[in-house]
Amino acid sequence: MQTTPQTREPRIDPGFAWDEQQVYLFDVDGTLLRCRDSIHMDSIISSVRQITGFEVSLDDVLIHGKTDTGIVIDACMQAGIPAEVFEPRLAEIHESMRRTVARQRQQMDLELTPGVKEALSHLAQKGALLGLATGNLEEIGWIKVEEAGLRDWFRFGGFSDHFHIRNELVAEAARKAREMAGSDARLCVVGDTPRDIEAAHANSLPVIAVASGGFSFDALIADRPEVCVSSLAELLARTQVTP
Repeated sequence: MQTTPQTREPRIDPGFAWDEQQVYLFDVDGTLLRCRDSIHMDSIISSVRQITGFEVSLDDVLIHGKTDTGIVIDACMQAGIPAEVFEPRLAEIHESMRRTVARQRQQMDLELTPGVKEALSHLAQKGALLGLATGNLEEIGWIKVEEAGLRDWFRFGGFSDHFHIRNELVAEAARKAREMAGSDARLCVVGDTPRDIEAAHANSLPVIAVASGGFSFDALIADRPEVCVSSLAELLARTQVTP
C-alpha cells in the first residue's frame, strides 16, 4: 500500500468500453477526493466516547476501503468494548458523527483527485447517470461531495448507514440505479481499493480501479479489475488520443 499514486499505462480489458456504460457508481474518499484533514475520522473517536463513555483509537484499524460502520465496529472491538454496549447504540454514534462533521464542514481540507471534473463531464456528456457507492454515512458523504464542488454531478447513492459490508451498499446503489435507468442498464463501479473491486465483482459489476488513493496500481491490478489506471486524468487522456 502507498499514499502517493503511481503513473502507469492504463490497463483495459479488451472489449470493455469504459465510457460506454449507462451508470457509474463512484466511491468518494481516494477516488473523487482526498481529505487532508482528520475531521471525519476524529468524529468517530469523539462520538464513541460521547455515546458509550469508552475511548477508542484508529491507529491499528484498517481504514482504506472500510465503511464508517465497519470502522466504528472494529475500533470498539479493538478497544475491548462489549458488543452489548456499542451495538445497540450504533445509530446514536452515527448521529453524533453526522452532527460533528456538519459543524466543521467549512474547515474541511479537500483535494480533488486528478481528472475528476473532466471525467465526470465526459461521462455526463455521453448521457451516463452518476451516483455514489461509498463507505461514508450518507450525510457525511454528501457533505464532502458538496464541499468539493461536485454535488451537481450526482443524483443518488449507496451509503453505510445501514450496511457495514461494502458489497451490500454497492448492491443498494445498484438497486437505486436500476430503478432510475432500467433493470437492464449497464452499471460500472469506480473505486480506489481492493474492497471496491471485490464489492463490484460480488455484485457482478465491472469496475474501474483508480490508484489515486492508498493503494498502488500493482496492488489493484492483482484483483483483476476490468480497468486499472493511475488516475482518471490518465484514463481520459488515453481515451482522447485513441482513434
